Amino acid sequence: MSVARQVVVEADGGSRGNPGPAGYGAVVIDPVTGEPLAETAEYIGVATNNVAEYRGLIAGLTAAKALFPDAGEALRVHVRMDSKLVVEQMSGRWKIKHPDMKPLAARAAAILPPSSVTYEWIPRAQNKHADRLANEAMDAGRDGRQWEASASTAALDTPSARTPGTPSPVQGPPGDQAAGAARARAALAAARGTAAPAADALFSLAEEPTESGGEPTESGGEPTDAHPAPQQSAGAPQTGWGAAPDLGAPATLVLLRHGETALTPEKRFSGSGGTDPELSAVGRGQAERAAEHFAALGTVQEIVSSPLRRCRETAVAVAARLGLDVRIDESLRETDFGAWEGLTFGEVRERYGDDLTAWLASPDTAPTGGGESFAEVAERIAAARDRLVARYAGRTVLLVTHVTPIKTFVRLALGAPPEALFRMELSAASISIVAYYGDGNASVRLLNDTSHLR
Repeated sequence: MSVARQVVVEADGGSRGNPGPAGYGAVVIDPVTGEPLAETAEYIGVATNNVAEYRGLIAGLTAAKALFPDAGEALRVHVRMDSKLVVEQMSGRWKIKHPDMKPLAARAAAILPPSSVTYEWIPRAQNKHADRLANEAMDAGRDGRQWEASASTAALDTPSARTPGTPSPVQGPPGDQAAGAARARAALAAARGTAAPAADALFSLAEEPTESGGEPTESGGEPTDAHPAPQQSAGAPQTGWGAAPDLGAPATLVLLRHGETALTPEKRFSGSGGTDPELSAVGRGQAERAAEHFAALGTVQEIVSSPLRRCRETAVAVAARLGLDVRIDESLRETDFGAWEGLTFGEVRERYGDDLTAWLASPDTAPTGGGESFAEVAERIAAARDRLVARYAGRTVLLVTHVTPIKTFVRLALGAPPEALFRMELSAASISIVAYYGDGNASVRLLNDTSHLR
């Protein structure tokens, strides 16, 4: 009869750019002593956070099995990860629809009998060991080399001195532990021959979860300092048009326009000086589906919202699904349209024709009645941008805001003139993305089709 073996696997993965230069780390731990029994990490090229996290899981399970290849179903592995997406999908509570995730999940599930593995989500702060290994792997890739075990990891070949004379539930006889560590390294080296699947885009809609509740992934792999990302090989996907691949992890601002209000389909001016309308039934549905969308991607790490009610309601819907808090930033409010609030464009032309003509001609002109000019909005948003980019360097933050702030973020990122504001259209609950790199340049991605949110 096989002796029951119990181990803990902690795994993580990260991408500096998402998709971008990526790596994973995993450690097998004795649950009694807390001692690491095997470590592994690898730079995997350009991939997303989710791909890297699954690769970390696969590596951790492979290492655990290699430590005790004869244990069979007597081996019990408890996996701890800060990726809610991976934990929920591998636990069977969330369906897997994304084509890149399916083969990775199948590989992970085939390593050990399903009854032998349990999963637990932990906060990122409790997954520091695996996170460190993932960052070491990404740093190695940046330097053009493969990750190598540290001196402490190499010492895993040495029998534990913590429990002299009495093997722990995982260790077995001392000779088994040393041989197991060697087997783990050999198995992991063989497993590294498999390439990572193609990376999914940050705003890919291919995977739509059917589950309810739960918290999101945290992308992990955040650089420990401002390291530049590794050079990409010829033909490898860039992190954005015109963005050099060696600028380090960007601050990624995901710009979500709030869901519809009663004023939205009527195309009425609705700024920060009006009635502060709530979301309509359509808008609430859009907010819920936006929450599903971001939960499926698992990329958002922070949420910041305009103080206006329609944005707060949208942000809260997403935050509830992701298990995150919402921070309010007054700078993200909509333009104050003064006396035009609640009116259609045609009504403004009828009542304030000369003022409207002047407003369309100059960004320095404010709406009738003490409203806010586009030049003033641009100054406010530029200051918010600088503050947010500094605060969220290397991270992905969801900004729930309005038409004018989003257009302004995009215009400034593109270096477009003020009149470009009149040449953009943003649907309710649409998504735009601006990634800011270390040299001050930006990469812009747009997703204005909101049919998935209706």
